[in-house]
Amino acid sequence: MWQSVRFCWQILMSSIGLIVNGKRHELTIRPDTPLLWILRDTLGLTGTKYGCGMGLCGACTVHLDGEAVRSCQTPIGSVGGRKVTTIEGLSIDRSHPIQRAWIAEQVPQCGYCQSGQIMQAAALLENTPHPTREEIDDAMSGNICRCATYQRIRRAIQRVAEAKA
Repeated sequence: MWQSVRFCWQILMSSIGLIVNGKRHELTIRPDTPLLWILRDTLGLTGTKYGCGMGLCGACTVHLDGEAVRSCQTPIGSVGGRKVTTIEGLSIDRSHPIQRAWIAEQVPQCGYCQSGQIMQAAALLENTPHPTREEIDDAMSGNICRCATYQRIRRAIQRVAEAKA
């Protein structure tokens, strides 16, 4: 009996390779496992936060091949061979321009949403180096801040865009 249980379990598992923050990982895992749990529980990268589990709050935002995605809704099976960047991979010493602007504008209050906010903002600025106020608001609208620091978030993004000009 145990052989058939083990066989059934092995059928559900897949070998998946991915690159997280520049480091290659080979995992044997169920392909429907959310990327968030791989990052936090398997790889120990706890900067990416669990918020709602439904992709609505943005706390779990990471970059997948440079695009902002909700890791709680991204199955690991769809990530194979792609590059994942977490808040830990954005900069190890808070030297990324958006992180410096976040500090300068004193954006964080409780801080829980900040990694997702920063990752969303970094993706916006990578794709749109000089966003308008409306483009900022549109791009950031899916990221919820319970402390309501939206004005500071916008100023931090504008600060980076102005510095690039």
